Amino acid sequence: MNTFGRLFRISILGESHGECVGVLVDGCPAGQPLSEKDLLADLGRRKSGRQGTTARMEEDVPLIKGGVFNGKTTGAPVLILFENKDTDPGAYERIKDTPRPSHADFVAFCKYGGYNDYRGGGAFSGRLTAGLVAAGVIAKMLIHPIEIEANLTEVGGSDDIEGAVRSAIENRDTVGGIVECRAKGLPVGLGEPFFDSLESLLSHIVFSVPGIKGIEFGAGFAASKMAGSAYNDIILDIGGATKTNNAGGINGGITNGNELLFRVAVKPASGIQGKQQTVDLKTGKPAELVIGGRHDTCIALRVPVIMEAVAAIVLADLMSIGRMMPAIVR
Repeated sequence: MNTFGRLFRISILGESHGECVGVLVDGCPAGQPLSEKDLLADLGRRKSGRQGTTARMEEDVPLIKGGVFNGKTTGAPVLILFENKDTDPGAYERIKDTPRPSHADFVAFCKYGGYNDYRGGGAFSGRLTAGLVAAGVIAKMLIHPIEIEANLTEVGGSDDIEGAVRSAIENRDTVGGIVECRAKGLPVGLGEPFFDSLESLLSHIVFSVPGIKGIEFGAGFAASKMAGSAYNDIILDIGGATKTNNAGGINGGITNGNELLFRVAVKPASGIQGKQQTVDLKTGKPAELVIGGRHDTCIALRVPVIMEAVAAIVLADLMSIGRMMPAIVR
């Protein structure tokens, strides 16, 4: 439910406006150098502060509470926590009975009988991705020299990202985007056919990230419009290098040695300004909702580093299973 992976396994915890959020990373080999400072660069990329992101400014100082001794991992699970300090739970008290359209508020209330933490979305909040990013840093260390890079390629259907975000702000609305992720230096052979294909595992963890509504690999949906003669990636050498990469580096669910390429669709945030129609959970009657509070205009701005993290987590797990993890130099 809150755990992903087999040998390199992560468990996320916490709620948006609770005391903390965090992650437990199991399966990290002993002897890997690790400190709080190692986590700061990627955590900084996830933080708010840019135009179009929430005014909530958490420090995101990682607190390593176990699994590290004298600056190196011990082989025990690594626990990393982040305190929630810049919270405003009162903003959600007045809307707790009027669920936000296209948010998890309604389903969480129904599934958990009203016992769910409704403040800031509780366990359904993007706040929990801080733990994913922290685990991703560890995973990146373990799969080195594989390189992973993700970028926001468009917002609201436009490659003018700043302009699209600015327009949404002016219109007091929100906007989604497309994030593209690439991984270079992959060996041939990661993944299994059918249920543990690389596409299956990546899709599984990608859709754990709040706001993700679609994923495609390589040519993706455009492949449905192509002839086989145009789609097929011509093999150039015995190493598996191909002339094109319409398959996105995966054949039969298994890496083929070429660059892994996938894209995700990020929906507009549901926390728009202005009046919306909803229902009152107490009376069952239609109600008018004005959200207020602090919300991202474009959550896609903060997604690239999260996609890098989840890709690294999947690759670290597969490499652990296949015993392909690079040796730790002591």
